Amino acid sequence: MALWLYVARRLAVLVPTLFFVSVLIFSLQQLLPGDAAIALAGEENDPEAIAAIRARYHLDRPVAVQYGIWLGRVLTGDFGESLRSRIPVRELLASKLPVTVELALCSMLVALCIGIPAGILSATRKGTAVDVVANFLALSGLSVPHFWLGIMLILLFAVRLGWLPASGYVPPWEDLRRNLTTILLPAFVLGTGVAGVIMRHTRSAMLQTLGADYVRTARAKSVPERLVVLKHALRNALIPVITLGAIEFGRLLSGAVLTEQVFAIPGFGKLLVDGVFNRDYAVVQAVVLVSATLYVLLNLGADILYFLANPRLRGST
Repeated sequence: MALWLYVARRLAVLVPTLFFVSVLIFSLQQLLPGDAAIALAGEENDPEAIAAIRARYHLDRPVAVQYGIWLGRVLTGDFGESLRSRIPVRELLASKLPVTVELALCSMLVALCIGIPAGILSATRKGTAVDVVANFLALSGLSVPHFWLGIMLILLFAVRLGWLPASGYVPPWEDLRRNLTTILLPAFVLGTGVAGVIMRHTRSAMLQTLGADYVRTARAKSVPERLVVLKHALRNALIPVITLGAIEFGRLLSGAVLTEQVFAIPGFGKLLVDGVFNRDYAVVQAVVLVSATLYVLLNLGADILYFLANPRLRGST
């Protein structure tokens, strides 16, 4: 199968998905209780002011027309302006997205550094104490709530030991050392859950690969076990793990809300929470839509990586 045909088939599913997401996001705002124009007017109860707000934001038009206007502006990159700060939402997104991307990248690095070695050790020592401990840690990483783990780490490393700051964020271009110290704890908190997922998938893929005929042949030829594991088994076992990593990275981008709140990191998650509490509809719509779009595109990227890494798909019709 040609790559372009594979991508076209995925896009045939992804485009309607994004359209449905946009409809859902816009519809949820319409279902909120109360009159949006009165809420935007605040303490101003002048009927003329409320009417002006309705006209400005097209609230006096039918819902289908409102959606069409909103979607047309979104497709051109115009998300409107924040109702609270009067700053264009596009500028808010541009300032907050890099923070969340950095947090997601650092979290993924933590997850890969923990999950892949733990999965290899667990698979090569199946049934031993190492396997039991690795599975227990993976289950713990999947089960422990991020906000609880974050608070415990703050109490230990920031309050008790004083090694790391409890909260805040410093951009890397201002002070790289302080940036790393502020991002370390939240990256570890987010990365533990993904590390558990990657560990279990790596273990499963390694066990399947270690039982393959070519691995048994390599062992029969007296190939050292280290080369059997790292060269023959791991290379093929990492194919599904690579695609899983791309999907999990998208989940990190859209799922860092609680962690950013706990550590006061000014990223996408905090922007979303602030928008909800301030009833800043334009910000909430933009953050949710951009997060969903990034997640869908990263899933597409994961599918492409899997296609390129799997010769059976390239050879199918």
